[in-house]
Amino acid sequence: MKTKYDRFGALHVDKNGKLVDRNGTVVALHGYSTHGLSWYPEYVNREFLEYMKDEWHIDCIRLAMYTAEEDGYCVGDDSNRKKLIEVVDRGVKAATELGLYVIIDWHILEDSNPLMHKDLAKEFFKIVSERYAAYGNVFYEICNEPNVNCTWSDVKAYAEEIIPVIRANDKYSVIFVGTPKWSQRLDEACADPVTIDDNIMYSLHFYAGTHKEELRQIYRDAIAKKLPVFVTEFGTCAADGAGDHFPDESKIWLDLLDQNDTGYMMWNISNRDETSASFVPECMNYTGPYEDSDLREPARWYRDVLCKLAQNS
Repeated sequence: MKTKYDRFGALHVDKNGKLVDRNGTVVALHGYSTHGLSWYPEYVNREFLEYMKDEWHIDCIRLAMYTAEEDGYCVGDDSNRKKLIEVVDRGVKAATELGLYVIIDWHILEDSNPLMHKDLAKEFFKIVSERYAAYGNVFYEICNEPNVNCTWSDVKAYAEEIIPVIRANDKYSVIFVGTPKWSQRLDEACADPVTIDDNIMYSLHFYAGTHKEELRQIYRDAIAKKLPVFVTEFGTCAADGAGDHFPDESKIWLDLLDQNDTGYMMWNISNRDETSASFVPECMNYTGPYEDSDLREPARWYRDVLCKLAQNS
């Protein structure tokens, strides 16, 4: 089956804030995010990604590498960092073989300000940008969710140090920059955008049970100003990953994103005991195929969304 990468190849951001191919064709990507690579590395394998590509029609996978949590890149020792880089490498190579796009995600969360581990981030992005510079299907997400005690000025200063590290090796890949308040403050990026590079997009995250019209309006305003936006993470439940599944609110969000050709990645691939996880805790299958009984309600819903998108593409 021909993938979007087969059709469109390497992508870049145009002057209208859209993700496009070399001919200027707008490309919206849709896929899934892993959970923490330290905790759920079993899903990062070729068989699983092939199943998700063929049966769920994902065209992008996000590799969420936590930084400050247990066994995260910034708290473990050198052997732990090496292990995480190996998981990232396995994921990138499998995705590349299958014609999928892949996001390498520096997943800050508890380390709420990306400046906290800036030097390790530089080290990491030097390694991966050297390794994947020629791949064409790799994106770099340099700070997942800046949150408490973090301003846009902090994020911008961080981005202005990390982006040149990547560009020293990889001149062309798209870079995603997070925004404060758990990647919701697109308005602050609009007011004072990063100007050292024009091939970047700004991350927007939402959880449909928590984030509704107020955040949608921030998104609309940003799009109207041609800010390049990509939803590198969303959920159909509450922001803590728990509670009910909200299909109606989720549909409002996805319809809006589709109208504006904004790509999105659902959270998360794991069997964690929470609503936002794809699989029920009892499902220990890490390669597929899956029965409906293996899946949580949001995952069944999103599978249908992806299949309809594929039918209409």
